[in-house]
Amino acid sequence: MSRAKVSAFDCDILRSAIQRAIIEGEILEKQSREHAAQMIRDFTGDDQVDLDMLDWIVRK
Repeated sequence: MSRAKVSAFDCDILRSAIQRAIIEGEILEKQSREHAAQMIRDFTGDDQVDLDMLDWIVRK
């Protein structure tokens, strides 16, 4: 699990960014999980991704 603190507000922003990227055709829906994981790593600066957070971000 990621040791970096990520607020619920931050998670909502990340989720919105992924959903918007899918809607605008920037990424395919089947690629959303790997893109979201990379966004989390970039945001937290940690190579470990909290899988519960990742699941929430990419769920429909």
